[in-house]
Amino acid sequence: MGASNNFLRTAGRILNAGQSRALILTGNIHDIFHTKKGGADDYLSLVEYLTGNWNLSSLILIVYELNGPIRFLREKDAEKVRKAWIEWRLGMNPDDLAINRMTASEEIESQLESVTSAYDDSMQKAVSNPTLALELMRQMCLCSRSDLGGSTCLKENLLILVEGADMLLPDAPITSLNDMDRQRVSICHDWFCDLGFVNGEDSVVMIAESRSQLNQRIARLPQLIEVEVPSPDLETRKHFISWFSRNDNKDRKLQLWGTQAELAELTAGLSLHALMQLLKGVRHGRAKLSQEEVVFKVEGFIKSQLGEEVVEFKKPGHSLREVIGFKRLKTFLKKEVIPRFGMESGEALPGAAIGGPIGAGKTFIFEAVAAELDMVVLVIKNIRSKYYGETDVIFERLRRVLMALSRVLIFI
Repeated sequence: MGASNNFLRTAGRILNAGQSRALILTGNIHDIFHTKKGGADDYLSLVEYLTGNWNLSSLILIVYELNGPIRFLREKDAEKVRKAWIEWRLGMNPDDLAINRMTASEEIESQLESVTSAYDDSMQKAVSNPTLALELMRQMCLCSRSDLGGSTCLKENLLILVEGADMLLPDAPITSLNDMDRQRVSICHDWFCDLGFVNGEDSVVMIAESRSQLNQRIARLPQLIEVEVPSPDLETRKHFISWFSRNDNKDRKLQLWGTQAELAELTAGLSLHALMQLLKGVRHGRAKLSQEEVVFKVEGFIKSQLGEEVVEFKKPGHSLREVIGFKRLKTFLKKEVIPRFGMESGEALPGAAIGGPIGAGKTFIFEAVAAELDMVVLVIKNIRSKYYGETDVIFERLRRVLMALSRVLIFI
């Protein structure tokens, strides 16, 4: 499980070292993640996983979801920020505010009521206005590091999680954006480039599948550091299958054609969420899970990620025995190519260029090679997209899929 959680350690080191105050988490962001916090043994969404691990007394955690409220993890923190923001807008620390309310009650009370009303109104309107929400959170960071009477407005540091950053800051030429989109890009640009924010202690963590999906004026900022959330590796899948089996309904035990380790091997390329769907379907049907079902699920998932026009997934059913003729070539493949393809990753043959006339059987022969090695075949058909910026996203998705597939033969 350690390898799959490296992204959390990497993000923590960057924030603790002050390398950057603006992060973007990309990659496998829609998956589920294992936690043991508070004695729990469960799988959570990414935001729940992050807030559970970063729930520290020195931090005020704020979560913003598109079309949702600005949410504080702890209710008492919401009141702290509200109080600090009001004092900051009035330019008075708590002592000065208390004294002024006693000496000039009507004037101060009027100002206090106006500022309080403005804050509460902004928090309510932020639910359906993402532009206002971003500006309000930017002002919270300004408030947090402001000095009033020799002390900062907030003792704790702010850590803001922003979901759906690609929806808030869409990747498109600035001239084609509407006024609200442009304003959000401008707000984030000013926010992340502000030296006070860069040198401060508050942080913003945005979440999007790909950095390429963000508006390029934000994505190209050197202040924004990317941390990739990897696809589940073999050990992570083994742990999840074991966890699912332990927590299974006694009346509907999971039935496999082989061992849990074999299932974990064959599900390379699946997210844990997709793996859970597969296991739940088998459990409900009370049938034994077959290898063919697993391959079909992996194929469907990869195609859903990349698109059917981009990649074709195959599990060859023929071997070199079914290849007629080509005796010298088959001897060469068995003695030279197959052993080197089957070596450990550091020593394996990384690729081969195959020449020959059209229709000579090149694809059929090397599908047989993949079958001899018990490898799946990915046929790359068209990775260029007609849509602006989509090609980079496809490349990133393809790389994640290939990194997750431990043994795969790629045809281009």
